[in-house]
Amino acid sequence: MPDSSITWSSMVRGVWGLIRDLPLIARQRPSLIHLDEHRRWSVGKAFAEAAARHPDRPFLRTGPTILGYGECNRRANRWASALAERGVQAGDVVAVMAHNSPECVIAMLAIVKLGAVTGMINYNQPGDALNHSFGVLAAAGRTGAPLVVVHDAECGELLPAIDAVPVAPAAFADLDAEGSALAARNPLAEADPPSAAKVRASDPAFYIFTSGTTGWPKASVMSHGRWQVAMNGFSTGLRLRPDDVLFVTLPFYHNNALTVCVATAVAAGACLAVSPKFSASRFWDEAIENEATAFCYIGELCRYLLAQPPKPTDRAHHIRLAAGNGLRPEIWDQFVDRFGIERIVEFYAASESNIGFVNIFDQRRTVGFCPLPYAVVAADEDSGLPVRGPDGRVQRVPKGTPGLLLGKISSMARIDGYTDPEATEKKIVRDAFKDGDAYFNTGDLMVEQGFRHIAFVDRLGDTFRWKGENVATTEVEAALNNVDGIAESVVYGVRVPGSDGRAGMAAIVTDDGFDPVAAATALRAQLPPYAVPLYLRVVPELARTSTFKNQRVALRADGYETVGDDPVYELTDEGYAPL
Repeated sequence: MPDSSITWSSMVRGVWGLIRDLPLIARQRPSLIHLDEHRRWSVGKAFAEAAARHPDRPFLRTGPTILGYGECNRRANRWASALAERGVQAGDVVAVMAHNSPECVIAMLAIVKLGAVTGMINYNQPGDALNHSFGVLAAAGRTGAPLVVVHDAECGELLPAIDAVPVAPAAFADLDAEGSALAARNPLAEADPPSAAKVRASDPAFYIFTSGTTGWPKASVMSHGRWQVAMNGFSTGLRLRPDDVLFVTLPFYHNNALTVCVATAVAAGACLAVSPKFSASRFWDEAIENEATAFCYIGELCRYLLAQPPKPTDRAHHIRLAAGNGLRPEIWDQFVDRFGIERIVEFYAASESNIGFVNIFDQRRTVGFCPLPYAVVAADEDSGLPVRGPDGRVQRVPKGTPGLLLGKISSMARIDGYTDPEATEKKIVRDAFKDGDAYFNTGDLMVEQGFRHIAFVDRLGDTFRWKGENVATTEVEAALNNVDGIAESVVYGVRVPGSDGRAGMAAIVTDDGFDPVAAATALRAQLPPYAVPLYLRVVPELARTSTFKNQRVALRADGYETVGDDPVYELTDEGYAPL
C-alpha cells in the first residue's frame, strides 16, 4: 500500500517552491483564463507563435544535430503545403506511423496546422490490431478518401500488410523533397497556413490509441483545447526554463511524449532531445550527449534504469528533473538518491480521461494534486464499476482506503472520449451522488493522501497494466483461443515481486494438441511483447457466472503459486516451460 500521509511541513515547503516559480509559470500560461472551447486556438497556432517569439532557440535535437524553432516551423509549413497538394484538408484524418525522430514531431505539426487530425499509430502492433487501428482512423475521416499515412522508411515496410482500408503513403523523405520544391516555387509555402488560425479549441487534434477497458484498441480523442489545458497543467508542474533540454525516449504515439513533452517544451520555449528508442544501458550516455536537464518516464523505465549496474554516468549528467507516471513508492527514494534527481514530477492522467493530478508541490510517493472535483469510491473488483448503496448512489471510501477514482464531468473537465460514442458512454457513471450528475470512470484504484493528493494502487476491471502499457484481457483471450491446442481461456493480471503493475496470466483449457513452445510462438506473432502472458495455468474447466462471464477474481487471487495440482507454464526465450 502506498504511503498515505502528506504532512503540513512538506506541503509548506512545496507551496513555497511553487510561489518562488510563479513568475516563470505566469510567462508560460498566458491563456489560462481563456478556456472557452469555441474560441479559435490550435496546437499549430501555438507553435507558430512560439517560433515567432524565439526563432533561433533550439527546439529539436538528436545528439549534435539541432533544429531551431523557426526552422521547424518553416519545415512544418512546407510539409503542410505538400500534404495539402495531396488532398489533405481540414477535418481529414492523417495517420502517423514512425519511430522517434525530429521528423515525427514536424509531421504532427504539419497535419494539425491544416486543421486535420493526427492519428498516432503504434507500430509495434501485430497484423490484426494494426489493421483494426487503421480501420478506426479511416472510419473517422472522409468517406471514400484513401487514408494518408505519413511514415518513416522502416515503418513503410509494414504498409503492404494493411489490407483493411486503402492507404496513401507519404514518406518523410518524399515530404521533405516536395516541401522544398514547393518553397522554391512559392515562398508562401514556408508561411503559416491560414487554416491554423481557423481551428477551434473544440476540434480534435490527435487520436491516441489506448486499450481502454475491453476489446480492441480504441482511439481516444485529444482536442486542441484539452491539449492546451494539459500544457497549462504540466507547465505548472514541470516549470521548465528556456534553457532546459527535455530528453524524450518514449514513443510519440504515447501521450506522455506527444502531449506532456511537446506541450511543456513549447510553453517554456525549451528544447526536445529525441531518442530513437529507449535503452537502459545507453540512457545516461545519451542524456549527457544531448545535454539533457530533464526527462519523461513511465514507471518501468525507472525500474529498468535502477536494474543497470552502477557506473560513473549515473551522476555525470545534468538532469535535475524527471516527470512521468508510474514511479512506484517502493523505489522512489532509491531512484532519486542513486541518480541525484532534484525534483520528481509524478502525475496521473489518461488519454481518454477528463481529470489529471500533477505533483506541483514536490511531495514524495504521490501522483500529485488536482483542483478539479473528483471522488474515490467503493468498486466491484470483477466488473470495475462503482458499488451503489441502498439509495442507489455510489459510496465514497475513507482516506487511506483504496477506491475507484471518478472524475466529475463539467465545462471545466469535459471529456473528449473515444471516436466510438458507445464506448465513451460506457465510461460515464451517471446519477452518482445526485440526479443528473456525471463522472468519468478511470478504472483505476487510488488512495486519498490528504491535501487533495492521491496515490496510484492498481487497475480495475478487464484491463491491467504491465511494462507501462494497459493490456486488454479480451484481446489476449482472443489470441489464446486461436492457438492450436487451447480450447478456451481467461486472462488476468498477477503480482510479480520486484515488478510494477501485474504480469499477464491465463487459465486455459487444453486438448491433446497443446504444445507450449508452439503456443508461445503463435502468441508472439499475434500480440505486442508486453501483452503475451507470462504464465499459463492449465485448468480442467473455467468457472463462469450465471450470465456466462468468466470469473477472474478467484484466479487473480490465486496468482501463479496457489494453483493446487494445476500445471503452470512460464514464458521463456524458447517458449513456455513448466514453472
